[in-house]
Amino acid sequence: MSSISAQGVVERASAELTKRINGLGLRASKHHGGGKTSVMERVTNVFCGGGGGTNTNLQTSNVNVTPDKPSRGGPIPGGTPASGNIKGLNNGTTNRGRTLRNRAKNVPLASGGTGGHATPATWEQLIQDDHFLGHFFLYFTAGERRVLAQVCSRWRDVLYARPRLWAGLVPVVRCREARVMASSSRTRLYASLVRRGFHSLVLLGAADEDALELTHSFPLAQRHVHSLSLRCCAVTDRGLEAMLDHLQALFELELAGCNEITEAGLWACLTPRIVSLSLSDCINVADEAVGAVAQLLPSLYEFSLQAYHVTDAALGYFSPKQSGSLSILRLQSCWELTNHGVVNIVHSLPNLTVLSLSGCSKVTDDGVELIAENLPRLRSLDLSWCPRITDASLECIACDLNHLEELTLDRCVNVTDIGVGYISTMGSLSALFLRWCLQLRDFGLQHLCSMRSLQVLSVAGCPLLTSSGLSSLIQLRHLHELELTNCPGTSRELFDYLREHLPHCLIIE
Repeated sequence: MSSISAQGVVERASAELTKRINGLGLRASKHHGGGKTSVMERVTNVFCGGGGGTNTNLQTSNVNVTPDKPSRGGPIPGGTPASGNIKGLNNGTTNRGRTLRNRAKNVPLASGGTGGHATPATWEQLIQDDHFLGHFFLYFTAGERRVLAQVCSRWRDVLYARPRLWAGLVPVVRCREARVMASSSRTRLYASLVRRGFHSLVLLGAADEDALELTHSFPLAQRHVHSLSLRCCAVTDRGLEAMLDHLQALFELELAGCNEITEAGLWACLTPRIVSLSLSDCINVADEAVGAVAQLLPSLYEFSLQAYHVTDAALGYFSPKQSGSLSILRLQSCWELTNHGVVNIVHSLPNLTVLSLSGCSKVTDDGVELIAENLPRLRSLDLSWCPRITDASLECIACDLNHLEELTLDRCVNVTDIGVGYISTMGSLSALFLRWCLQLRDFGLQHLCSMRSLQVLSVAGCPLLTSSGLSSLIQLRHLHELELTNCPGTSRELFDYLREHLPHCLIIE
């Protein structure tokens, strides 16, 4: 997420509030003399603390902007949000107060304006009204609400009391920063996660002491945390065991860059309630770790593994008993895997719906043929960075994988227009990624133009495509997203042409 300016979000709140209360009928030219401020200026004064004719002042000292969220996580809920005090507003004349009271009925309220709710009669009451704010905050993104929660304690409380307003964010705790916080501040931080309805948690840079602190400062995590991610952590087997023992409601676990975790630790820590597991860049994870996963997680639904030294033997640990539950398997940059490993996959896990072999560079056409013939339920297949894949693989995919909806062939440098022609016959395919397929030409694009179900297409980095070939993509009327980055054949005129003829499609330059 791009950096969010606190002042920018507050100014947008000011503008949005102005739009929502136009029904109040407050027009400077009608109710006030020429020297009075406009509605926009008044709301800006209320939200931003500027001068302009009102006595309302928003104290925003010590407001800390929440850091940006990382690529997969969310923002750190910043400890104790700063609070501000909204002072009384001078109501002016009796007529003005009467106008406010009469017109405020037009303000849209979350409750619909019925029941025993007292209609706000002043600006001060309006911007602190629970019903109005609950409706008003819907006009902002979850990321912007992070900043709005720091405007004042009232806004914070209204936002924290509505978990749906935080949907889409995942809190990230940077443990090095959390260590220097007072114990009471950490306790309030974790309590705020429960108030906002978060069930996922990311710990960045954690050590064993942070794992133990979590169990002490966040007792509610025992039943509230369902998903835990440890990234770039020095947590050892002991710390991981302490956390997993504490988090009794946990069913999703990610370990990324945790080099102190060993295979023996996984054998000791993994609990049968885990249904989703991701292991990446953990130097001690190898074949035995896969054995622990296969033996200890009978209900595993999704397994992602990125480990450079995992071999075909690891996949031999899977057996048909996992076939009833395991549906998603991602083996990324497992350089030592060969077609023998693929044999183990298709025999043990015939019900897979998602399979990624991205970066498994030793897999060849024979391996893909095994996949196509034995995994008929596949909906998504990722063969990116598999340089030994040729058009023969695509012929097998087109003939046998009749339910495939998403296919990724990035950096498959031996794929040509002939293979794309095979793919174009797949009526169920809705997403196709052909980034940096160096042999793809305009003739291949002509094949794609017949695919009526295609909604997402990427030909980024394909050097042989011309403006003429790319312009033919306007025939894909159902396209929602088209990625053309790093295509030498593009131009400003081409982008304008595509946007004119595909008005509902996102063109990524």
